[in-house]
Amino acid sequence: MTKYAKKVDANQASIVKVFRQMGFSVQHLHTMASGCPDLMIGKAGVNYLVEIKDGSKPPSKSKLNELQEKWFREWNGQAIVIKSIDEAVNFCNNLSK
Repeated sequence: MTKYAKKVDANQASIVKVFRQMGFSVQHLHTMASGCPDLMIGKAGVNYLVEIKDGSKPPSKSKLNELQEKWFREWNGQAIVIKSIDEAVNFCNNLSK
């Protein structure tokens, strides 16, 4: 099985900053490879796994790779893909409703 090199998307630092400002703990997981999402975030006793994609890139450049698709298919917990600061803010705001 191919292990893709884990590079950090250009918007990851900004999205991490948003999560922290909204009261989430953030643990970087991007070095795990093998399809594992980039971040684990937590708030109020609940954890979420987050894959960051750069929504400013064309869809062909911001889609999940083969290992990530497999990981998301097989994961039975909570995991999301975030492509922008707006999506991160909306996700955080929707949790508090």
